[in-house]
Amino acid sequence: MVQQRVRPPRRVGPLLAADLVKDGRLPHLIWNPCSGDVVQLLPATRAARLLGDPGHEGRVCTQIVVIGRATEPFTGTIMAGLDPIVRWLDTWGIARRWPAGPPLPSPQSYHARRTRRDWARGGHFGASQIPGTDRPDPGGIDVRRVTGPDTPLAAIPRPRPVPAEETATRMIPRRARPADRVPAPLPEPTRSPDPSRSPDPSRTPEPIRPATTLSPNNSPSPVG
Repeated sequence: MVQQRVRPPRRVGPLLAADLVKDGRLPHLIWNPCSGDVVQLLPATRAARLLGDPGHEGRVCTQIVVIGRATEPFTGTIMAGLDPIVRWLDTWGIARRWPAGPPLPSPQSYHARRTRRDWARGGHFGASQIPGTDRPDPGGIDVRRVTGPDTPLAAIPRPRPVPAEETATRMIPRRARPADRVPAPLPEPTRSPDPSRSPDPSRTPEPIRPATTLSPNNSPSPVG
């Protein structure tokens, strides 16, 4: 459910509805918290045109125009006719929570966070908390006066319980530590030839002489 405020006329009637229709900004409801007057322009089964594309997201996205000013929170009024509206929202499965927290007061609400993560959780929002919008509405309202004193501002996710067998036995293999890793062998160094040991082309090599052995009479005899 999204709340947006407009400048208060003397009463909610056909003139205000006609202006919204002319501008192409149809909400589902127009509500005057001072008088309790309520005008319904669209059924909840049809997408409203007040927010643009975000208004077409989700199973249901009801958009309510509250007569008042963003600088004067409407929760400071008698809020006549609020209970039937909240019960009507309950029938559409809209949780009584504010995932983005309480709307900021104006003019700080112009710079409010408008995250997709909060918007995707569903619940109650001010127009200043919707992604893609730049409006300051509805101002710094007391959200618990709208959805009840026990309404959580934001649901806190519970930590995942760790099974006993997961804590007793480690299923993921241990990574090898630097001391356990075998270093790769270093490449053999390439030696350059020594120019001082290169053969001299001007010198003629001596012929290879056959080996000799001693005969019984101590005279050398060739072998081979």
